[in-house]
Amino acid sequence: MIRAAYFDAVGTVIHPVRGAPALYAEAARRYGLSVEPADVLPRFVEAYRSHEAIDAANGWRTDEAREIERWRAIVAHALPGSPEECFRDLYGHFATPAAWECPPDAAPTFDRLHALGLTLGLASNYDARLLSVVAGRPELARLAGRVLVSAALGVRKPGAKFFDAVVASAGCAAGDILFVGDDVDNDYAGAMAAGMVAVLLDPHGRHPEVPRRVRSLGEVVGLATTPGEPTE
Repeated sequence: MIRAAYFDAVGTVIHPVRGAPALYAEAARRYGLSVEPADVLPRFVEAYRSHEAIDAANGWRTDEAREIERWRAIVAHALPGSPEECFRDLYGHFATPAAWECPPDAAPTFDRLHALGLTLGLASNYDARLLSVVAGRPELARLAGRVLVSAALGVRKPGAKFFDAVVASAGCAAGDILFVGDDVDNDYAGAMAAGMVAVLLDPHGRHPEVPRRVRSLGEVVGLATTPGEPTE
């Protein structure tokens, strides 16, 4: 029986307004750099993957200082020659609720899961900025009471201790928790390894090899009542 549903944050229940590459390019231009969003994306991805590898080698350990360090390095690589002030602008921007938007079916989905009696929460590889974002997005009100952030926990997904914290927060067995996220390794595989009912949010059908996936948040409600059945 599913007793709780926890959701990843970025890419699952919140998305950057206008997209990160465009925002990075705009920030760079404010400091005199000629940058296009198409130039930003490959450098951003390269830096992000590099720091994922660093954290994996370090046992997925993290804290607020590490998150600032990783994002400073990612911005510097994505925007060569950008000053420290550019990083600070971007870092601060993504702490504001207005920087993010939620899918239109987010709030109705959380309301329906709440009506089923499920414990709901948010579990993210992020830092303290997520708390201000959640507080300012009414769509996330059902999740606001249980927000788990890697920088505060000291470990990032897919680290086992991260998912131990989810189990403790939910107050039920791991097998009674539905965990929904958009990342195959961090969310789906991490939750599966922890014994949870993992669900991949795969709106574009890019991962047909994953047996339990949904194309929208609204489809999660059905899985909360029939978790054993693959979606496709």
